[in-house]
Amino acid sequence: MPYNPRRPYNDLPLLPPPAEIETKAVLKKCVLARTAIADLRRAGELIPDQSVLVNTIPLLEAKDSSEIENIVTTNDALFREASHRDEAGDPSAKEALRYRAALYSGVQMLKERPLSARTAIEVCSAIKGVDMDVRRTPGTDLKNSFTGEVIYTPPEGESRLRDLLANWERFANAEDDLDPLVRMAMLHYQFEAIHPFVDGNGRTGRILNVLSLIQAGLLDIPTLYLSRHIVRTKGDYYRLLQGVTERGDWEPWVLYILHAVEVTATWTNDRIRAIRDLIVHTSDYVKAAAPGLYSHELIQVMFAQPYVRIGHLIDSRIAERHAASRYLKQLAAIGVLFEEKRGRDKLFVHRKYMDLLGRDDHAFPFYPAVASWSPSKRSS
Repeated sequence: MPYNPRRPYNDLPLLPPPAEIETKAVLKKCVLARTAIADLRRAGELIPDQSVLVNTIPLLEAKDSSEIENIVTTNDALFREASHRDEAGDPSAKEALRYRAALYSGVQMLKERPLSARTAIEVCSAIKGVDMDVRRTPGTDLKNSFTGEVIYTPPEGESRLRDLLANWERFANAEDDLDPLVRMAMLHYQFEAIHPFVDGNGRTGRILNVLSLIQAGLLDIPTLYLSRHIVRTKGDYYRLLQGVTERGDWEPWVLYILHAVEVTATWTNDRIRAIRDLIVHTSDYVKAAAPGLYSHELIQVMFAQPYVRIGHLIDSRIAERHAASRYLKQLAAIGVLFEEKRGRDKLFVHRKYMDLLGRDDHAFPFYPAVASWSPSKRSS
């Protein structure tokens, strides 16, 4: 029976498909993507305090992954909410923060058990903030947001969904020689096609991408900022997913994902190096402008938490409350931080770092006291 987008796709083929997936073109692209991921992994080692990356890159991923689902927030709203939880804060920022928490939770799950349908359910529950399970009622379909036309109707029936997820899980943990990046691309298509939950499928699927690469040993921490590329090529993303569904066009889909990995890993590698350069530059400036204030730990806090609270310094054992307040005010006085009032609390914004995180390129303006400093001297 021919595929009909208005009929539940209960005939969704199981993994692996009968077609050859690792074509010559795919294998050539795998080499480039694997090289870019290896470089990204090494770049992460340039920043000894991994909390700087763990607190930053996943939050940017959360922002863009949520934007794909039309949940739009800003870097400032997101980092502000991460530092200062406010009941009246930005709802979209709160939802994006749940994404980051779900990603962290998923990474911890991998330490206890391999990738599984249960992982997907728990990740989706964390994203939505309520207990989720596979769909039990019919009536789910995906529509063109402009025309309202039904473009895909996922499988339905709890038993069928659980069978498909069980197959997905077996393929995720199969012991074969399939390249992990190709496996990730295939798993992502299949999960989105199963569409097991009433909501949160896209964001859950994108977290599962990162988890599959950590499980395969290609990443140590979740620094692959893949949603950045997807949100910029959203039309291609959905078109190529549809191509697999309608015609079994696996190669274009896999090539798209491999290119996304290569582009994203390269961009994130450059972003991490820029963060490292700004850390060094900020350290030099604080040493020059306020030598009695400088400490390595204080600099690290400002990069792990670009919206800094007095409590961050206390929790890091840098200073007690009175001294912590004085340190932050001194940093504001020399132009490193900018004070912002939030209710009864005070936040100190690391503006130069926030501006860097919001840019497409990796440039940042120098502080005046060390204007002769050059990143090229530090980036060997």
